[in-house]
Amino acid sequence: MTPPPPGRPGDKRPSRPSRPSRKAPPRPPNLQRRSQLAGEAAAAIAEVESALSIEADQTSAAFFDVDNTVMQGASIFHLARGLHRREFFTTKDILGAAWKQVYFRVVGVEDPEHVADARASALSFIAGHTVEELESLGEEIFDERMAHRIWPGTRALAQLHLDEGQRVWLVTAAPIEIATIIARRLGLTGALGTVAEHVDGVYTGELVGEMLHGSAKAVAVRELADRFGLDLARCSAYSDSYNDLPLLTLVGDPCAINPDARLRDHAKAQGWRVRDYRTARKAARAGVFTAAVAGAVAGTAAAGNALRRRVL
Repeated sequence: MTPPPPGRPGDKRPSRPSRPSRKAPPRPPNLQRRSQLAGEAAAAIAEVESALSIEADQTSAAFFDVDNTVMQGASIFHLARGLHRREFFTTKDILGAAWKQVYFRVVGVEDPEHVADARASALSFIAGHTVEELESLGEEIFDERMAHRIWPGTRALAQLHLDEGQRVWLVTAAPIEIATIIARRLGLTGALGTVAEHVDGVYTGELVGEMLHGSAKAVAVRELADRFGLDLARCSAYSDSYNDLPLLTLVGDPCAINPDARLRDHAKAQGWRVRDYRTARKAARAGVFTAAVAGAVAGTAAAGNALRRRVL
């Protein structure tokens, strides 16, 4: 069941509730079912938002992960920083998120505990806010913090699929609202993302199912393929993470972009395409880690510039 539609712009915004505990919620008893719900919800929203135009190729499509595949770093972190500037949450909260961002960008591996923490944080900072508000601020934050972090090489790959008349979707654990903004700004077909529950246009602090992560991505893509009549054997998928193997193995043409070590090894063993748009990453890793931590904690412009030069 898809979440209720957004409230009207003129609706009175409710007062912000007290900020929830930072403790991650307990794991659900039926994670597989929650992943199924997350995938179904994401696919249903993508179907509604994607107009079926006359295209040259109706049965093949391409699916792109976002974090470190389309965009440098984690989109949820860039969104969080933008919301922090708008006083959605505290400096202590953003510093915790910054550490996870440093880990993700330098080590290149998603930590399951970090994923769970990201889920709890995302729910806490949007609970009580309106869908309209998040969508409006998301447009601003994309321009401020995300547009210049798009990997040109990945963007070119997406354009090749579009030029072939294929649909191109983003598939990400990021909130569907920001995922849709990224897709629209890049001229893509649409996005599959994590669906947060909202009632009368106000976020409740709960998810529809789970985060769109791991196996939930594969569920969402399979649902979308069924709805649009896609032949998955003729489809392509792109990701940087070994956690996305369920998605990558679902299609006939998987490709590893800026892969973590496990995915790189797996891709080479399977004869998959590998594309790496990072520069001097391994050589600079030790120095980058030190500079990145200093930048995250101190927030100085010098450390931030060093991180961008050496990692991005």
